[in-house]
Amino acid sequence: MSAPYIKDEHEIFRKSLRKFLEKEAYPYYEQWEEDRMIPRAFWKKMGEQGYLCPTIDEQYGGSEVDWGFAVVINEELERVGSGLVGIGLHNDIVIPYITAYGTEEQKQKWLPHCTTGEMITAIAMTEPGAGSDLAGIKTTARLEGDHYIVNGQKTFITNGIHSDLIIVACKTNPSAVPAHKGISLLAIERGTPGFSRGRKLNKVGLHCQDTAELIFEDCMVPKENLIGDEGKGFLYLMEKLQQERLLVAIAAQVAAEEMLQQTIEYVKSREAFGKSISRFQNTQFKIAEMATNIEMGRVFLDQLITEHMQGKDVVTKVSMAKWKLTENAREIATDCMQLYGGYGYMEEYEIARRYRDIPVASIYAGTNEIMKVIIAKNMGL
Repeated sequence: MSAPYIKDEHEIFRKSLRKFLEKEAYPYYEQWEEDRMIPRAFWKKMGEQGYLCPTIDEQYGGSEVDWGFAVVINEELERVGSGLVGIGLHNDIVIPYITAYGTEEQKQKWLPHCTTGEMITAIAMTEPGAGSDLAGIKTTARLEGDHYIVNGQKTFITNGIHSDLIIVACKTNPSAVPAHKGISLLAIERGTPGFSRGRKLNKVGLHCQDTAELIFEDCMVPKENLIGDEGKGFLYLMEKLQQERLLVAIAAQVAAEEMLQQTIEYVKSREAFGKSISRFQNTQFKIAEMATNIEMGRVFLDQLITEHMQGKDVVTKVSMAKWKLTENAREIATDCMQLYGGYGYMEEYEIARRYRDIPVASIYAGTNEIMKVIIAKNMGL
């Protein structure tokens, strides 16, 4: 059964995108993993075909389509591999800060380049000493004349190497009480004096996704690069984290679906003790359990996406989906690898990569423990 938000035009779009990815992504993905980087040329090809920022206004280079098209893009990119998560972050996490809170001048300056792939974006919240506790960030931005002077360090930044425009969470009022009221968002561009990149981080998984440290040492940022109002950065982050966490849930669901399908094909073809291992009761029970969890996850997720597109407040449900679907995916990765036996531990099988890639989904965009805190709080506990 098709999801409520999926129409004929979405399926036509999916077929076109899948054909594009079969030509431009699938054949090269393993090489990108080895290179530890997705080439910028791929971003530009995505832009040329209209797959970057399709939901924004036509006057800025977008197609003004509904968010269902963004879901299709994120699903199909996840089918290729989890390392393409940076494109979803660009399209559906960073760009919405500009479209929702940016000035007209900011939109005209940056958005057209973001739709072509000439300008790749990132968002910098996490610091060496502050992750889930966003109010505890130490990066400061002091206004002096026409510029903010930014000092601090960010880490685990998706698109950290490629990024040309970074939305940075910083303290414009370090003495604010409560602390979160002192947070503002600044857009910092590549080449800004005082901005440099630290290490490209060597991760357990998501090898082709560039993740890096960012360093700001008396970084001079024009005051015109302030996103929205000073002191409202934390509020903006909270408003947009709903969609970010929904994206993580979508990716986890698709990863689980892919792993199960590949494992079903494998157990049918693999023989042991004179018969296909798909005929063993243990295999059948495991497959049945995974298929049930995946089906229930998909129904919940599709309804949640529909409600999100309708503009409903689904913070609690998004938190539920984020933690539950990422936990499902992690358990399914383990069970699928077990069914592969020793071959599942070999790099030649995709399940090995999926097994590496999926665990971080329960950490980023707010840990699953934080998701449970949000759920409990919203239940009045």
